[in-house]
Amino acid sequence: MGTRDFIRERFFPHMWCPGCGHGTILNCLIRAIEELGLDKSNIVVVSGIGCSARISGYVDFHSLHTLHGRALAFATGVKFSQPELTIITPMGDGDALAIGGNHFIHAARRNIDITAIVMNNRIYGMTGGQYSPMSCTGDYATTAPFGNIDNPFDAVKLATAAGASFVARTTTYHAKEGISILKKAIRHRGFSVVEFLSQCPTQYGRRNQLVNAPVMLEYLKTHTVPIGSARAAEDPEILERGIFVEELRAEYCDAYEQVIQKEGG
Repeated sequence: MGTRDFIRERFFPHMWCPGCGHGTILNCLIRAIEELGLDKSNIVVVSGIGCSARISGYVDFHSLHTLHGRALAFATGVKFSQPELTIITPMGDGDALAIGGNHFIHAARRNIDITAIVMNNRIYGMTGGQYSPMSCTGDYATTAPFGNIDNPFDAVKLATAAGASFVARTTTYHAKEGISILKKAIRHRGFSVVEFLSQCPTQYGRRNQLVNAPVMLEYLKTHTVPIGSARAAEDPEILERGIFVEELRAEYCDAYEQVIQKEGG
């Protein structure tokens, strides 16, 4: 099968703005699945609400387009009822770490076998450009016209502290790296978190002196480095990329199956 077999072409052209990084993430996801040779009839993509959530409609897998912030709750139910399925949950800033934040930390705590993709463009793109839990201090948004005073979540540190057994970060500029990381995340048996730093020229860029998509991609190129680089230690604005956690731990559905066998015996 080719990559075109994994998309619903009748819904194209997509609704994302010109220059949006979410199309690149969709591309990375489809190519990762193709290279893994997965049977698309065994894949379920669960999304919530927002620009990121449109992915569930564009891929030709089983899909659920659910409530804002509840993607991981629905995904947990699907995985728990049919653990043989591959569950992928693309989420934006709010779905993952604002209204969906409690679901995020508990999915990580349980270490349930779901791949959570955090599509971080540091703003609410679809609903008008409000600041999000991923917006940096000083960022401008419709709800922060004088600059955001909140500190942003670090998705990598949060996922690690909550117990996710696979945690990674990449960007839409580093697409080949993103494909490689997604392949490892999907194969991993446990809760996998992949943060994708993504550009939003329409809502974030024009308010924060990043005038277009090429400029934003250049920023992602110059302000991220591989894990262990000295630049990250020297400059707090530089973020590390790569796989931060990759551990084998008891997976939630496996642990529950053992309880069933024990009680049944």
